[in-house]
Amino acid sequence: MQIDAIFTNGRIRTMDPARPTATRLGVLHGRIVGLDEELDGVRAAETFDLGGAPVLPGFNDAHHHIHLRGRRLAWLDLRAQAVGSLDELYEAVRERAALLGPDEWVFGAGYDQNKTGGHPVARVLDEVAGGRPVWLEHVSGHMGVASTEAFRRAGFADGRNVPDIDGGHVARLEDGTPEGLLQEKAMHLIYSVVRPLPTEEVLEHVRLASDKALSEGLTSVTEPGLAAHEMIGASPSDFHTYQLAREQGLLRLRTTLMPYVTKLHYLEGFRDPREWFGLDLGIRTGFGDAYMRLGPVKVVTDGSLIGKSAAMHTCYHGEPSNKGFMQFSPQEVHEIVVAAHRAGWSVAAHAIGDSAVDAALDAFEAAQLQAPRTDPRHRIEHFGVTSGEQVARLVRLGVIPVPQGAFISELGDGMLRALGPERARLCYRMKSLLDAGAVLPGSSDAPVVTGNPLVNIHDMVNRVTAGGEVLNADERIGVEQAVRAYTYGSAYAVKEEGDKGTLSNGKLADLVVLSDDLFRVDPARIRDVTVGATVVGGSVEFDDGAVTTG
Repeated sequence: MQIDAIFTNGRIRTMDPARPTATRLGVLHGRIVGLDEELDGVRAAETFDLGGAPVLPGFNDAHHHIHLRGRRLAWLDLRAQAVGSLDELYEAVRERAALLGPDEWVFGAGYDQNKTGGHPVARVLDEVAGGRPVWLEHVSGHMGVASTEAFRRAGFADGRNVPDIDGGHVARLEDGTPEGLLQEKAMHLIYSVVRPLPTEEVLEHVRLASDKALSEGLTSVTEPGLAAHEMIGASPSDFHTYQLAREQGLLRLRTTLMPYVTKLHYLEGFRDPREWFGLDLGIRTGFGDAYMRLGPVKVVTDGSLIGKSAAMHTCYHGEPSNKGFMQFSPQEVHEIVVAAHRAGWSVAAHAIGDSAVDAALDAFEAAQLQAPRTDPRHRIEHFGVTSGEQVARLVRLGVIPVPQGAFISELGDGMLRALGPERARLCYRMKSLLDAGAVLPGSSDAPVVTGNPLVNIHDMVNRVTAGGEVLNADERIGVEQAVRAYTYGSAYAVKEEGDKGTLSNGKLADLVVLSDDLFRVDPARIRDVTVGATVVGGSVEFDDGAVTTG
């Protein structure tokens, strides 16, 4: 027989305990049809020599904002690697503004007040941008800073009539004038002006992010929260744009798309209008194919840990009046989760603070009691600050935790300051989750931090912050556990473990070729390993010289 392709001369670690290693892998119609001796006598239309390089199942990121990452690649880069202080940030804005017309917006993203020494302010942005409208997104995506002209374009000419926003915060000077900083739902004051972005611009952002992800070994991602127009989404037609990107060859990795909860509604035509909560025609979790499918519905219940807006049971370290806040009340979270659960959705609740985690767990438990379902695979995105009791309850309820690896190195110092040393022991737990029996996915929340899976795996194993502090050594996990999280675990989080996560017969031929063996390299050097090639469905989508065509 003849198949489509054979990949040969690789040190393949399948992550399948039934057959842990191989040197050859055959592909037919995008799926694996044989390993090693099973390919004896089999011809292939193409043969790819891997040059003896280590090979793993393709990496899968369970929480990766494709469009937002591409947008930040296109916008002014304000991450710590690019600007180290407020002065440097202002100078970067000045330089970008000088390249723009007098009425054009200056967009930037990625700054962290913990690293710049504070948030930028409107009055200085007015000066350095020459009066142009400016919007700078915080690295977390949960806040941003606007210039005075940006407020004016939002309809607030004198700056004094900017309203307070439920579920958000407008930082103000003593006279009530906005200082520039907008948190959570208050960001909608600016997003309502600059959204939706033109489709062609969004397509370019998706292309940039897709190309970057493939260069990092990602073959699948879950995009958490499309059409979140009032927050960080691109457009009410996000699904169309992603389909268009796929059709035009701009999106070349597999995507599971989460709609944001505000796009769900009660469907007309039922005797009881509250019988079905979802998208028109009853489309829900699981609809789609191997390249693009509909995942859980996303609901953001609270804010950001380093922004000190995540909802906590006790106040932030050094801030005796700040417990953060919920974006939806616990009762609203309950109603949303129960309604979506009844209609067959999996639900992904963003919950970082322990108070928000309780609200999400309460809602998941109530939903299952009221409308029992087999294995709904509900999730808590981030699961940031949690007690042992919350870990045990999550596992008992069958809920999937989705913490992020590179939060440790990139945001860990800010987390330590927000929580203090004692509560930091409860921050972004991983080993505790595995010990309790949870299935742990791998995820980044890119572009909040790097989307590079190797950096995220490094942090899951080492847990060292940028400042050199160990963020709870007891939560370190082994290399095999971290790799399993970034392959099988992320597939399990969206009920795709039957197709992804191991290099086994019948599964999708998604694999990554590496410069070194993660299981043998010094754990402190995992982040230095590079990607030689990325293969999606047997097609080489990224090649840095690791693959030779036979």
